[in-house]
Amino acid sequence: MLGVDLSCVATCSRGLEAVLLRELQALGIAGRARTGAVAFTGNWHQVACANLWLRTAARVLIFLAGGPCAGRDDLYSVAFAFPWEDLVWNGSTVAVQVAGRNAAFANTHFAALVVKDAVVDRLRTQKGFRPSVDVHNPDLRVVLHLEAAACGLYLDTSGEPLSHRGYRQKEAEAPLSECLAAGLLLLAGYNGGQPLLDPMCGSGTIVVEAALIATGTPPGYKRRFAFERWPFVTARALAEIKAKALAERKKPKAPIVGRDLSAHALKQARKAAKAAGMETVVRWEKGDVRELPKVEAGTLIVTNPPYGVRLGKEPELVALYRNLGDAVKRQGAGSTLWLLLGNSRLARHVGLKPAKKFQLHNGPLRCQFCSYPVVEGSFGRKNPA
Repeated sequence: MLGVDLSCVATCSRGLEAVLLRELQALGIAGRARTGAVAFTGNWHQVACANLWLRTAARVLIFLAGGPCAGRDDLYSVAFAFPWEDLVWNGSTVAVQVAGRNAAFANTHFAALVVKDAVVDRLRTQKGFRPSVDVHNPDLRVVLHLEAAACGLYLDTSGEPLSHRGYRQKEAEAPLSECLAAGLLLLAGYNGGQPLLDPMCGSGTIVVEAALIATGTPPGYKRRFAFERWPFVTARALAEIKAKALAERKKPKAPIVGRDLSAHALKQARKAAKAAGMETVVRWEKGDVRELPKVEAGTLIVTNPPYGVRLGKEPELVALYRNLGDAVKRQGAGSTLWLLLGNSRLARHVGLKPAKKFQLHNGPLRCQFCSYPVVEGSFGRKNPA
């Protein structure tokens, strides 16, 4: 059985480690940031809080075992030595997921099979039963992390990625991850006290995440977690944490607005807001970015324009970036524009100089998240080289 002090890792998109660390600290949990994750030690109550409250984490994992790994025999020995009989019960299902790289395992499917065989052999030896494998919805998901000469085994407490809040429409086109959207807002300093505008909101992920932050709503309040299925963990604590959090929700102090030219995108955004319970908190407007209405000073304008990768073609997007920059300069004096940019060539056409830059990843794509303060005065446009 897992002990009281659990060695945990909350994973995240690269570039969001510092934000995730601050989220854990806000929950009273000390952590240590590393590439794509934050490690921390906690109890089951804190694991439940982390799953429910972390906005930028992808998963919360518990470290089980690790050791040197130069090949199949090493990996099998590490996996077989762990007391799986304390975790896996008769009739339960398991799955093994592989992350990272090791030269000895060019085929990660083979590495997963080695761990699965070790788990099965250990349980046959100790308990006389064999667990079933369910790769889609297992009771227990084991994550094997491979490094250059080592391996680590982790237990996934989250189940589906924490980005799966339960509100987004599956048909959304080129959607932004909920965790990344929340990360953008937190990097921009959004806390619900400032007006928030996404002038090209698409399916509304940034706006809905802003509403969850502004109301103090835990992002995981509408979903279930893997650990709720485990007989050795009581779900009562999670229910109490969730009930307390929902009772303490608040009204936003400032407007939260999403605009888009596409009626279809706005329809998806409204559905997402309703599914998240935020339909009365946000406002949607149909309109061209060139016709941006006057923006209140102090507004955070946060948006994810197309990069010419999944949506739009680069030459066609030059005008969009120019129009966005011109509209914000014309109508948004005193505001701050934040853009997630996946194409540095297009970024030059905004016509504003960034004051801050954060290096992030949107899936496999390297991006910059840039801040452009908009001040009073005239703005000349230089022709980009």
